[in-house]
Amino acid sequence: MSDCHAGGNAELAPGTAPPSSRATTHRVVAIIGPPNAGKSTLFNRLTGLRQTVANFPGVTVEHRTGKAHLPGHHDIDLVDLPGVYSLNPRSEDERVSYKVLHGKMPGLKKPDAVILILDATNLNRHLPLAASILSLRLPTLVVLNMADDMRRRGGDVDIEALANELGAPVILASAATGEGISAVARFLTGSIAVPKPVELPVLQDLPACRQWARSISKEAGYTHPAPPVWTRRLDGAFLHPFWGPIVFMIVVGAVFQTIFTGAQPLMDGVEWAIRSSGGALRAALPDTMLRSLLVDGVWSGVGSVLVFLPQILLLFLFIAILEDSGYLARAALIADRTMARVGLQGKSFIPLLSAYACAVPAIMATRTIESKRDRIATILIAPFMTCSARLPVYTLIIAAFIPERPFIGNLLGTRAAAMLGLYVLGFVAAVGTAKLLKSSILRSERTPFVLEMPPYRMPTLRSIGLRLWDRGKAFLKRAGTVILGVSVVLWILASVPLVDGKAPPIEESLAGTMGRAIEPAIKPLGFNWKIGVGLITSLAAREVIVGTLGTIYGMEADQDSHGLQAALHKDLTVGGAVALLVFFAFAMQCMSTLAVVRRETGGWKWPIVQFTYMGALAYVCALLVNQVWG
Repeated sequence: MSDCHAGGNAELAPGTAPPSSRATTHRVVAIIGPPNAGKSTLFNRLTGLRQTVANFPGVTVEHRTGKAHLPGHHDIDLVDLPGVYSLNPRSEDERVSYKVLHGKMPGLKKPDAVILILDATNLNRHLPLAASILSLRLPTLVVLNMADDMRRRGGDVDIEALANELGAPVILASAATGEGISAVARFLTGSIAVPKPVELPVLQDLPACRQWARSISKEAGYTHPAPPVWTRRLDGAFLHPFWGPIVFMIVVGAVFQTIFTGAQPLMDGVEWAIRSSGGALRAALPDTMLRSLLVDGVWSGVGSVLVFLPQILLLFLFIAILEDSGYLARAALIADRTMARVGLQGKSFIPLLSAYACAVPAIMATRTIESKRDRIATILIAPFMTCSARLPVYTLIIAAFIPERPFIGNLLGTRAAAMLGLYVLGFVAAVGTAKLLKSSILRSERTPFVLEMPPYRMPTLRSIGLRLWDRGKAFLKRAGTVILGVSVVLWILASVPLVDGKAPPIEESLAGTMGRAIEPAIKPLGFNWKIGVGLITSLAAREVIVGTLGTIYGMEADQDSHGLQAALHKDLTVGGAVALLVFFAFAMQCMSTLAVVRRETGGWKWPIVQFTYMGALAYVCALLVNQVWG
């Protein structure tokens, strides 16, 4: 199928009712555009917080849906499609967009209209997508986003001439500042002016498609904006073969140092609030099993994890700033050199980068990789990247066993250096595993890496705020479901069998029996039965081990006066603590990730290989570390 095969007008035909006047009140409008065109920013502005994230039926491609509320009109369902350059269904992103726009996606009606977002500063490269979209003959609004940036850099375009050439309404907009949003609203209500229909040429190949795009933009008087001088200067440093990686390491080091120092006051405040409220609850309730459940089970378990929310949000704040500013695209280009050495392509870096948030969306992000073998290899190594679920575990152990001292002057402390080392350890394991896979069972030819460099931009508070809200909401949802459920189940296991109508000593409970049963296998690693219980429960989610230990130590009478860090310091040796960090750096302690791997790879073969390999590597390395440090 051609990338550009437009064969007619895509706008409203004469006599066709505008989108808002159709009989149905349930209207769907698809938002589509190339990557980095500002599509999601416009979607966020139109929907605010009235949006949800889900997967398309039968596939793991993530999409967002939301409602645009227009006064005097029914709410309009907006679907934010993946960023694509064409509707040629080669990658899963393109296949999903193709099926949605053609009305072939199960569970989703064919869109009533389309909003096509193009980057006004890069129109010649983005305009070829318009031919494929307009050929669908759906009411289409072409939004030239980042118009303020285009004008500031000396660019220009005649939108009336462009609209006449395309046969579709065209507007200039800036999703970041809100420019053009009222025109988008008028299109959604069907009250925007529609140009006279025109015939679009039939374009059969990509070179011809690009030639068509250049011709259209020339007729519209498009003047390509000059790249900012400071962008070229920054790229001279950030993309330098020698200085680029050094700058990247400095940025990463500064992020981790700030996470430890900047989040600590907020973490102390959250910890104080949880401890105070737990103490008040204990004092207010009679000494019953219900009080033990609420205070020792729920409060100690969930509260132990909630303490780390400020640190996780601070990490995502930096990731959002680096991504929205355009720097992470440069980091991907730098990483392509490393990817090439292990047999992977640069496209693998983007999923691996998103794995620092969570391996589940990272594995979904591999859908942009055309090579099946490269895609499987990336899926298998993605869980080695240090996800945010590991952050509470790392922080707890590091704070308990490593005193804070200067490591590199005042720039980097010992705790931040230890955290950075764990992130590097995970990356090294991922790269080494990739080298092993790509030189054996998943050998394949390397494909060229093409990446569009977005200009440097100032991140907006609205965009970053919405991201942090989404991440915070997801973390709290996980704390209120998975971690809460595990804490309650663990409390029950730690409270039976009853002895004289009371809970037994925790080491004699069902949970203690379970932990002692696996203790012989983990004792060589420096772990006791309490850590063993945490390893079992953390299969639900890595950070659950923190809540598990909080529950266990909270139910021990002699630990009431001790914090969780002090309790761990009492039970673990330094060798055992370092071994626990290494174990969590390598082990696959996440059932939801395994489930996604099974869906992505079409069976249990690769998830079983992945779980076994990562578990064996974690055990052997933790054993060696404990022997050395112990």
